[in-house]
Amino acid sequence: MKNLSKDYLVECQNALAAEQAHSLSTTENWAHVDKARVHKDWDALYQNLAKHIDATPVDDATIQLFIKQHFDIACRFYTPSKEAYIGMALFYEHNKDMKDFHNAYHPEMVSYLGNAMVLFAEHNL
Repeated sequence: MKNLSKDYLVECQNALAAEQAHSLSTTENWAHVDKARVHKDWDALYQNLAKHIDATPVDDATIQLFIKQHFDIACRFYTPSKEAYIGMALFYEHNKDMKDFHNAYHPEMVSYLGNAMVLFAEHNL
């Protein structure tokens, strides 16, 4: 995320907050989502992703397929815009609980995942 301007990153954080708030208010707090299934799917994804962090660049096709899976899981809640998806990566980095959760899979998970998410968003959203 180092190549993105501070203003753009703020825009991304704001997009995430607005889109999530709208989605929560129109879906009875995501009542339609099987949250237990989401957590199982993200757990499996993060375990697989962690195996690649030390040796595979984020632009590798396999990694980008993992990030597509991550995006698809996120879309069970609502479909985030490009900016909101980047905002999600920022949320993982700035929220201590989320950072600790993700980095429990690998000490560099948040940084790696964030860079991979930005690349995915820039090319696919």
